[in-house]
Amino acid sequence: MEIPEAGTTELYIEIGCGEEARPDRMRFRAAAAAARSLARRKRLRSARLITPNRLFNAWIDRSQADLALLTTELPTGPYPYAGIPWFSTPFGRDAVITALQTLWLNPALARGVLAFLARNQAHETSRFRDSAPGKIIHETRKGEMTALQEVPFGKYYGGVDTTPLFVVLAGAYADRTGDIAFVEELWPALVAALEWVEGAVASNRDGFLDYARGAETGLANQGWKDSADSVFHADGRFPDGPIALVEVQGYVFAAFLAMADLAQRLGKMEAAQDWSRRADELRSAVEQRFWMEPEGFYGLALDGRGDLCRVLASNAGHLLFTGLPVPERAARVVARLMSGRFNSGWGIRTLASGQARFNPMSYHNGSVWPHDTAFCAAGLARYGAREEAVRLLDQMFETAVQFDMRLPELFCGFPRSPGEPPIPYPVACLPQAWAAGSLFMLLQACLGLKVDGWRGEIQIDRPRLPSGVNRLSLRRLVVGQEQVDLTFERMGERVVAFADGADQSGVAIRAQLV
Repeated sequence: MEIPEAGTTELYIEIGCGEEARPDRMRFRAAAAAARSLARRKRLRSARLITPNRLFNAWIDRSQADLALLTTELPTGPYPYAGIPWFSTPFGRDAVITALQTLWLNPALARGVLAFLARNQAHETSRFRDSAPGKIIHETRKGEMTALQEVPFGKYYGGVDTTPLFVVLAGAYADRTGDIAFVEELWPALVAALEWVEGAVASNRDGFLDYARGAETGLANQGWKDSADSVFHADGRFPDGPIALVEVQGYVFAAFLAMADLAQRLGKMEAAQDWSRRADELRSAVEQRFWMEPEGFYGLALDGRGDLCRVLASNAGHLLFTGLPVPERAARVVARLMSGRFNSGWGIRTLASGQARFNPMSYHNGSVWPHDTAFCAAGLARYGAREEAVRLLDQMFETAVQFDMRLPELFCGFPRSPGEPPIPYPVACLPQAWAAGSLFMLLQACLGLKVDGWRGEIQIDRPRLPSGVNRLSLRRLVVGQEQVDLTFERMGERVVAFADGADQSGVAIRAQLV
């Protein structure tokens, strides 16, 4: 190929399996148009968010585009793959969390996630795969090593939190949509999931859900912080298993409550009472065993001997998200999370500075994960700390600006310095589904918006807008069979919300603005 000075040429390349074809401009343009059309169709499933702030809109658009890019159409429906390049495959926990983040805008994604996970629920016990009847899949991969069973990740179930989170998502989806028919379809899978949880809880001396890998090829740590050094005692020692993580108990608590509510709606009153009782018992046990009074915080985990890992980690923010802590203790956790030891100025660190094994360049011991910060913000808002949630949203927005409007899987947890950007983590996935979805969980936390699918109404509690955004429009929000357009607008010291456009009387809007 010869290119003259200052000249140009175009080169078209196709990579794939199948019949040979000569790449050219027309084939490229047709493929590009098809890809854009598919991305538009995916994004149209979701309500649309618009602000007068150009940069904030760019963040919204990039986040929605990344979610569309990562979402694959499976026979069971849309499913968000975890991230590119390392995790471009179905993960259980990641998909559930992404679905929770976007549920208020796009319940179709949650339905697809639930259907896929129910279809791939474990039905047999395998130490190699860490599977047992009722468990929800952690990840599935293809390749030579999985085919030859050199590694267990063909279908691997070594995630202690994925199973209760599956139930939590089912309850949240039902509350968002009122889709009781789908709940009835899922019911056998939901019951099997909780039966596994209850069996595992029964084998723990304190009645907590714990984990221990079945084989050396499996994951040593099986919470969302699954690196080998992410769970430790205050002096840095690694604990003996089985290990009961604090946030996992919150997920189980929320799963019991979700099943109690669904059982009641299905007329299964005895089961509903039993799950409600279990939730109360678990709440009391967590408050008794995990709370550290001098620190005003919850410990990271209990080890196999029942000793508490007295470590200040962001896991407690997830406990707030589930609503388990009593309000007085929640307020102390909020204050801790917003302190300089946790809050880097760019988001919440996974581990407070000064703790053993703290390292701002680590994967889980001092870095900042956007989805983790979003969970903390949702937990803060649940206990009324909405201004603090706005502060975290502002920090994530300022981070996104520094990363070309795209939040990475994680970044380093160095403290914010004037004129200095956040420090990238060199091998972070970009894009990552639950990082892209973080914006929407953060925004929902600030707006105080919840859709009640059972009543067909929108509930708005003391809404707040991000700094620099004085108006936010929400278009095509699906409520039952209706679509609603809402606007949030800053007026003086408060934010008001009102419905736009044509008659939308089929949907009630209940708002508490102050």
